[in-house]
Amino acid sequence: MPNKEQNQQWLEQHIERVAHFLEQNMPMAETTPAVLHEAMRYAVLGGGKRVRAALVYAAGEAAVQNAELSSAQIKALDHAAAAVELIHAYSLVHDDLPCMDDDELRRGRPTVHVAYDEATAMLVGDALQPLAFEFLATMPIAPALVIQAVAALAKASGSLGMVGGQAIDCASVDKHLSLEELRQMHRMKTGAMLEVSVLLGGIVAGASSPVRQRLTEYAQAVGLAFQVVDDILDVTADTATLGKTAGKDAADNKPTYVSVMGLEASRQLLAELKDQAHKAILPLGNGAQSLQLLANFIVDRNH
Repeated sequence: MPNKEQNQQWLEQHIERVAHFLEQNMPMAETTPAVLHEAMRYAVLGGGKRVRAALVYAAGEAAVQNAELSSAQIKALDHAAAAVELIHAYSLVHDDLPCMDDDELRRGRPTVHVAYDEATAMLVGDALQPLAFEFLATMPIAPALVIQAVAALAKASGSLGMVGGQAIDCASVDKHLSLEELRQMHRMKTGAMLEVSVLLGGIVAGASSPVRQRLTEYAQAVGLAFQVVDDILDVTADTATLGKTAGKDAADNKPTYVSVMGLEASRQLLAELKDQAHKAILPLGNGAQSLQLLANFIVDRNH
């Protein structure tokens, strides 16, 4: 059983791995149009937790259940991990725009539309999305698995997933949502991309149907947990720690788990979701240790 230090090393290694892949495979800043490519790199390479990428790698490890991943599978995981990071980065760039959340700080730096301008920020998001699918399309694995991966990411990031959740979020300002309505919004807005990150790892590694089911149950729990943590931190952490504006949801009168359930009930829900995530992958054995690490990291993070 890896100790805490080994777990942290695993996480840091895989964060560095996907960051290196992105740095090497995104268009260079000098490539025409230079300002667009510079802004794309600014949006993607400026830090971040890389939780979605780490989930891709961890799910790939869990899916082979203590067997060795092939070199082709490892390379494919790099592509898939980079793809989910690009979709996530694009969503943040657009989410920060004045027409959406109108935020000026992201990952401790000025948001893209502040550092550049609104038109550039729109185009950055527009360009990052197809680049994500280019990375998936060039994975060195069986074409049938590539098609599965592309379809999964497209659904998770579209109107039935992340973008649909963002639309509900925008329409919910100054409105009261029931707990189930709030969960539905966050299953789409936040959960869908976290879930597909786990699914992509399973697809790349050729996971069986029973293993995919376990991975799905885990992903649903951590996907919801991620949003609950965000809502708790929005009212308990400061801007310097978060790297983005603290108290923004309350100031914008957006429904959150804390506003609907209260702080203590939200913390109780978080503990239950953490337990669900661990139980879901228990049958996967030691190969799921990295997924266990990430469940703890997601729940226990402070930013």
